[in-house]
Amino acid sequence: MEAIILAGGKAERLGAATGGRPKALVPVRDRPLAAYQVALLVSYGVSRVIVSCSAGTEEEFVSVLGGLGAEIVPAAEPEPLGRGGGLRHAAAARQEPGDVLALNGDELVDLDLGAMLERHRERGAAATIAVAPLRSPFGVVELGEDDVVTGFQEAPELPHWVSCGVYVLGEEAIEHLPERGDHEDTTFPELARAGRVWAFRHTGLWITVNTPKDLRRAEELLGSEAALTLVGRLG
Repeated sequence: MEAIILAGGKAERLGAATGGRPKALVPVRDRPLAAYQVALLVSYGVSRVIVSCSAGTEEEFVSVLGGLGAEIVPAAEPEPLGRGGGLRHAAAARQEPGDVLALNGDELVDLDLGAMLERHRERGAAATIAVAPLRSPFGVVELGEDDVVTGFQEAPELPHWVSCGVYVLGEEAIEHLPERGDHEDTTFPELARAGRVWAFRHTGLWITVNTPKDLRRAEELLGSEAALTLVGRLG
């Protein structure tokens, strides 16, 4: 099994926290963010990880992520291609056709990839997207009749789902990826209109690391009991 990690982002919102590194290599509890992803992939049988990265960072990814149990294959973009273009470029480096796991390089997630892949194949999907409950960033005021305030909820889960940035892509989806641009703006909506995209619900650990605040939260989460399995994969 092969997988793709999208790691070409500039990490502008992380500022000095990057230390000049690509965002996917920013340390979380002394381990690069992408190391947790590679360890997760290896635990589900992935032996070859293609890293879609910016030109000039290839050797850094190989050096930092090597030794975790998978071959690390950098696929440097000749110019910024966007996430969809980066996926298409990286998919060309696969050794075998067929389903491929793909992850945004800034996600920290403890996802059952085996169950997700099995569901994808059962449904014959072009693409399967991991989704998580959407949690409000604000406290919510509950209103009753005539706008009387009946209660308060701090950051509740909303009745919606959001992409975790983890996908299973079949050949049909890969063929529809753009040369440039974002697959969530083009490929997925097009395939969804044809009824070819399914969701895989995930209610466990998930955080996207975009800002210093996100980084602090990731540090806290990986120090919690809920993250012990994810941390343990790195030994």
